[in-house]
Amino acid sequence: MNSAPIYLDGFATLPLAPEARDAMLSVWEQPGNAGSPNASGERAARLIAEGRADVAALIGAAPSEIIFTAGATEANNLALLGVAQRAAAQFPERRRIIVSAIEHKAVLEPAQVLAAQGFAVDIARVDQNGRLALDAFAALMGEDLLLASIMLVNNETGTIQPVAEAAALVHAAGGFIHSDAAQAAGKIQVDVLDLDVDYLSLSAHKCYGPMGIGALYVAAHAPKPMPLIHGGGQQDAMRPGTEPVALIAGFGAAAKAARTGLDNDRGHGDVMIAALLDGLAERQLRYRRITGDAPVVPGSAALQLVGVDADRLCTLAAREISLSTGSACTSGQIKQSHVLEAIGFSEGDARQVVRIFCHRYLDDAVIDHAADRIVAAADRSRLAAGEVRQ
Repeated sequence: MNSAPIYLDGFATLPLAPEARDAMLSVWEQPGNAGSPNASGERAARLIAEGRADVAALIGAAPSEIIFTAGATEANNLALLGVAQRAAAQFPERRRIIVSAIEHKAVLEPAQVLAAQGFAVDIARVDQNGRLALDAFAALMGEDLLLASIMLVNNETGTIQPVAEAAALVHAAGGFIHSDAAQAAGKIQVDVLDLDVDYLSLSAHKCYGPMGIGALYVAAHAPKPMPLIHGGGQQDAMRPGTEPVALIAGFGAAAKAARTGLDNDRGHGDVMIAALLDGLAERQLRYRRITGDAPVVPGSAALQLVGVDADRLCTLAAREISLSTGSACTSGQIKQSHVLEAIGFSEGDARQVVRIFCHRYLDDAVIDHAADRIVAAADRSRLAAGEVRQ
């Protein structure tokens, strides 16, 4: 049987929406560079403008506030490194950066670069459910704060973070705030005005769009990041280079579909994850949701499968079900997840955790089969009592 595995690894990437596929194929039928002074160039420029407007509408922004990038990793780097570089002369007295302990490596590693450049970097802790500890975060505020970066939804647990509350604290201290919303946009309502963020990162392939493109929202009032690359002057010179018209069209189409179908997607996701968890419980697989009563993105669950080696389970089930144990961007590293470590998990408990996201194209029959296969793989992945992994 050559059918594709049941796909439950939606935190890593999501299936391409038919709307996005069709939009890209239409663009590829006719070449065009938005910088060319001819009809093909005008068509390309129009498609870029339409895509930008649809992405902006997904998060309640103005089209002029959207800068396209190669993905959320670049957007995060542009937000942290670009803003710090811009502010070095503009706000010389502000040399402190705050990031949460559970940020994606695309935020944590740029923060390390800034630390090496002389910025002070503080790590904000989270509670036992993986949610930003606001009291501790408030204690980090000060007149030297330049920028804080707090993700909107965590990529390993699905926990929704209190970004609006964090933004109020940061702005009261006179700083700026960035949020990595790669795992949130298209899954929950995201409005940059309600969140009151200055910068926000997006990824197309996390909301049913194509890989290879993302965006950074830069609020009209916020300092414009210095570019990471130079040449061409496109996008107000913040991210120069010929725009990938087809990818932008695909991103825009996916964003439009996500915005119009958000309520249906959220309801469907909740139904699918509930059915899967019920199926596991009915088959006597012991688990606990590690996020407790914290709010999570619909369709998601981070589960500790008690007594099961999660890595082995994912390997044994791989031909039939796509699952993962942590961030796909750091897979292959024999190291405990920094997210689970921040929550307070021991190494033994952390190795029993899988992350699941149920996408919009799943149905009851597929979920029931997935529960069967997960339980079968779990039965073959039991940890021996007292076993310690080297």
